Amino acid sequence: MPRGRSTFNKRQKEQSRQQKQREKAERRTQRKQDKPESGAPDDLSELHEAAAAQAALFHMDHGTSTDREQDEKEPSNH
Repeated sequence: MPRGRSTFNKRQKEQSRQQKQREKAERRTQRKQDKPESGAPDDLSELHEAAAAQAALFHMDHGTSTDREQDEKEPSNH
């Protein structure tokens, strides 16, 4: 019994989807193999250092000590 056009299109679409999925899996495994295993801990420590530096920036006071000292010395005319 011959199949209709829509069945053919669905079959082609499904085959294309499966092919893309296989190619994506191959690329993923290739990236894992290309990634250096010994570099992982170093990268992690670099990330921790960068995160600590960024956290320090967010926790800093907005004014410097010299600005505060000058504000204390100058009388305010409010």
